[in-house]
Amino acid sequence: MAAAAARAWALRGGLALAWRGPRGLAGSAARWQQEDFSSLDEKPQFPGASAEFVDKLDFIKPNVISGIPVYRVMDRQGQIINASEDPQLPQEVVLKLYKSMTLLNTMDRILYESQRQGRISFYMTNYGEEGTHVGSAAALDDTDLVFGQYREAGVLMYRGYPLNLFMSQCYGNSGDPGKGRQMPVHYGCKERNFVTISSPLATQIPQAVGAAYAAKRANSNRAVICYFGEGAASEGDAHAGFNFAATLECPIIFFCRNNGYAISTPTSEQYRGDGIAARGPGYGIMSIRVDGNDVFAVYNATREARRRAVAENQPFLIEAMTYRIGHHSTSDDSSAYRSVDEVNYWDKQDHPISRLRHYMLSRGWWDEEQEKGWRKQSRKKVMEAFEEAERKLKPPVGFIFSDVYQEMPAQLQKQQEALSRHLQAYGEHYPLDHFEQ
Repeated sequence: MAAAAARAWALRGGLALAWRGPRGLAGSAARWQQEDFSSLDEKPQFPGASAEFVDKLDFIKPNVISGIPVYRVMDRQGQIINASEDPQLPQEVVLKLYKSMTLLNTMDRILYESQRQGRISFYMTNYGEEGTHVGSAAALDDTDLVFGQYREAGVLMYRGYPLNLFMSQCYGNSGDPGKGRQMPVHYGCKERNFVTISSPLATQIPQAVGAAYAAKRANSNRAVICYFGEGAASEGDAHAGFNFAATLECPIIFFCRNNGYAISTPTSEQYRGDGIAARGPGYGIMSIRVDGNDVFAVYNATREARRRAVAENQPFLIEAMTYRIGHHSTSDDSSAYRSVDEVNYWDKQDHPISRLRHYMLSRGWWDEEQEKGWRKQSRKKVMEAFEEAERKLKPPVGFIFSDVYQEMPAQLQKQQEALSRHLQAYGEHYPLDHFEQ
């Protein structure tokens, strides 16, 4: 007690107490040595943070009043706000952005109706979020690795993934590269560096960080982009991924689509802080918030984040503010938790497709006749792929057992033999004619 009191007194008086441990014989007395210093020179030496001492009690308040600003390039009428921020994309690139978004929109409408008619089991539309997909995809290199959540079909579409493969995956037919094993909209394409979608929320985030760390070690001049929603950002995997990316200095772009709802949970019930971008600095991650309905803002932010991530080996966080116009999925009825007027506002007043169309019209790159022609052409292309997918058979039943083990274990062989006997005995009760033999 006396020693503790002495130390406290010495610190209040501006004295540093340096402990001098026992030396020589075990029984020798330890002693304290005091060193003078000025309190003005005293700096925190704690290894866990960079800070200054203060002598006033004050809790840090979350800045939710003004908040992190939203970066944008063009307004809702498609007019460039600041000419210096215009990416000056050539006409053919802008047309590709627009056609990718509208083709995705057309595919969504047809496949959504297909599910409602019982032709496929499940679907998730991308209505209102098309700008986040194609704006970011256009800013990446083709070799950059993409980890998606389940609402990034536009990234694949921009990279040239053919319509017949989109359809085959949703139908789970013999043309599906995944051999019919995944739920609809769980796309993947090795040739286009798009990692197959996995249903559990946020599992792709630490996986993407691992891939980025591998790219860094290989010095491959390659970035990784990882997409997720603001709901997935509440999962523990998100926090683990952010911290690993920062401490391992990985060339990764965390791209959060903040569309207002985690299924039926609004952002007001999802978190209390200033969105997702506000979390980045806490992990030591460079962060920005952008207007996700402004395809140019998304493009500029992703392009710069990609450049710096590779050049500096550090992670970046982009929060793209947008709105999910459609239901979460075909398993959801969003009218139970939001109004029709709310949805109509975003659909009619602040849609990424209409904003880019205004931009193109103002430059004479597009007109109403081209719009009508393209709408008709795009629907024809989607319907042709749709009809082709419906005609194809399902993959062989035997694919249930393949592609997991190089050599099939005995237990799995027994299951395969049991299924074969069962189908031989009761095959007439199953639609085996719908499957390839």
